[in-house]
Amino acid sequence: MHCCTRIRKVAGETENDVLKLSAVITPDRADDVCDPRTRAYLESSYDVAWGSAELREQEVSDLVSRADIVLTSWGTPHLDTELLSVGESAKIVAHAAGSVKKLVDADAMAAGVAVFSAGERIAQSVGEFCLGAILTQLRRLPQLDTAVRAGGWKQPQLRGSELTGRTVGIVGASSTARALIRLLHPFAVDLRVYDPYLSDERAAALGATRVSLEEIMASEVISIHVPSTPETEGLIGAELIEKIRPGTILINSARAATLNIPATEAAIREGRIIAALDVFEQEPPTLSADLVSAPNVLLTPHVAGDTREGHLALAGFVMADVEAWLRDGTRRPSFVDAARLAVSA
Repeated sequence: MHCCTRIRKVAGETENDVLKLSAVITPDRADDVCDPRTRAYLESSYDVAWGSAELREQEVSDLVSRADIVLTSWGTPHLDTELLSVGESAKIVAHAAGSVKKLVDADAMAAGVAVFSAGERIAQSVGEFCLGAILTQLRRLPQLDTAVRAGGWKQPQLRGSELTGRTVGIVGASSTARALIRLLHPFAVDLRVYDPYLSDERAAALGATRVSLEEIMASEVISIHVPSTPETEGLIGAELIEKIRPGTILINSARAATLNIPATEAAIREGRIIAALDVFEQEPPTLSADLVSAPNVLLTPHVAGDTREGHLALAGFVMADVEAWLRDGTRRPSFVDAARLAVSA
């Protein structure tokens, strides 16, 4: 990152002074999403104010009002449009986390607030999680581990399978899907993607074929990567789940509401599918005894995007894109397109 000054393009005038950055995050969250090197850089390059552990309403208002750049993350309260309009020029919101839907309103962006999100960096962690879950379930590692702990050894019924050459269906061509797709390339899979906003040309650029949702259900591995929108709620209903072939690996690291939960749990309970579920309708979930005891499902506590390295990189990742935009208007991956806010994660 480079040291940034304010660049104000008004009637050809350029005013250079040190930008004010307010971190509207608690100290614990700052330590979580901002590595020491990035913190030192920010403090040497900007006029920085850090949030306190309380982050009360008045403090949030004061921090945002003084700032040119508002650094946010998980735990930052909603920033209303009126608050973001205070100051000499439109503010920049740099979100060192994922979705910004609950953080800022579309009308704030329409009014000139530039918003950036580190979702693309989180997507890298999610992609690795999904690949790990796919390989873990294909090779039956949880069952093999259980068998050895119980004094058993090799069992023909627990012989695993390879990923190479399999048909993989991706639901949603989001940033997390693209991260997984990049990791899948060495396995020479037959890649199929369902996304109503994806063109055939863009699918081909990803190395995939664009297919219908029903065709996705015929894949040997299915991974879900859609955002939470009214259109995606219940997207994969009971009829589609019934079409999933026996032995298919189903990975959901996106939104629980995308799947018909009773039908999914029935397919797991019957042993028809092998699953990895990282998201639930209620978190922490209340799990049925059947699901808890099922050997063919991997249950994790919404951690697909949660890694030590990934979290520490978030502030630096999003601020690098903010600085590129300040220099020359470049819209790098962190830039949030207001027109796509409604269909984003």
